Amino acid sequence: MESWYYMLRKPNLWIHTPAAVDGWSGEHFYSTYPIDAPTMPKKKYLVWDLNRVEPKIMSNKMSYLLKNIIKKYFAWMPLALLAGCSQAQDNFGGLALYTVREDMGGQPQETLAKVEAAGYAYVEAAGYQDGKFYGMAPGEFKAHLKSLGLEPVSSHQGTVTLGNADQQIADVKAAGFTYFTIPVPPMGMFTYDQNTGMGMEGTVEDLARILTELGKKCEAAGLQLLYHNHDFEFVANAQGVVPIDYLLEHTDPKYVNFQMDLFWVTKAGADPLAYFGKYPGRFKSWHVKDMDGQGRFAPVGEGTIDFKKILDQRGTSGMEKYFVEQDTAFDKQPLEVIKISHEGLKTFGFH
Repeated sequence: MESWYYMLRKPNLWIHTPAAVDGWSGEHFYSTYPIDAPTMPKKKYLVWDLNRVEPKIMSNKMSYLLKNIIKKYFAWMPLALLAGCSQAQDNFGGLALYTVREDMGGQPQETLAKVEAAGYAYVEAAGYQDGKFYGMAPGEFKAHLKSLGLEPVSSHQGTVTLGNADQQIADVKAAGFTYFTIPVPPMGMFTYDQNTGMGMEGTVEDLARILTELGKKCEAAGLQLLYHNHDFEFVANAQGVVPIDYLLEHTDPKYVNFQMDLFWVTKAGADPLAYFGKYPGRFKSWHVKDMDGQGRFAPVGEGTIDFKKILDQRGTSGMEKYFVEQDTAFDKQPLEVIKISHEGLKTFGFH
């Protein structure tokens, strides 16, 4: 077997594995970025070959001490490293990063590492601003996710307009996403009132036209446009039109499809299975979000929504990807609830 290179730097132990082990390199196991130990400046780091246990930059006394420490405590490291690789391969499901938005706002790189450690395989962004995703240029964000073993799948683009759409689409494409998701009616159409809740100004006809125009731009760029629902789209407007029904019936699935938020459709009193049956194949992604007995957000598996029944109709719905989301964690921490929800996914058969 090729040599394993270990490198010590306070406060972490960094490991480099040769290309023979899937090209997987060490700091990815402990920290954020892959690192190639043999290329690092030797004046700053202690580097040695474990097969020979022969320090390359250290005194004889230090050499003797470290040899014995390595033999006694680090003999298990290669196996642990391979176990870590296996664990990463077992990750499944997606996380809507809106759930951990405060953590992402302060420490995005560290938070993404915790998302991967919680067992998720892919993410949906909700932090695009000034051409960057959580302060990272599109290519940088894509590379960072790749370094963690995470896949960029969807991005909520709430600030899109017909005027800035080309740039936003280009950035979403450059970051490696598949879905360009509209989280609420765009271009000032979305409304919120503390007493009456969410809604929209303008006509549903205008919304369908805007989504179609944006969808054509996305399709031309190799992206898929999705519209994400809340509850108000399932309630008839003043003209007696149910907005979500109108959008489904007056948009072309070549250009416009949907992200069903299972919490909000349930909150509205609608039946997701009925929508799957009536509009098969239109719901390309889901938000998997549970509801407690008070009608509030809850970790998956701690609420009342029968996700097993819904998951059984995955094929009819057209769902390709799903994302755990919890808008508010209440008495828990967001990084805690994403772990609870990931365990909850297993009980319903998500994988």
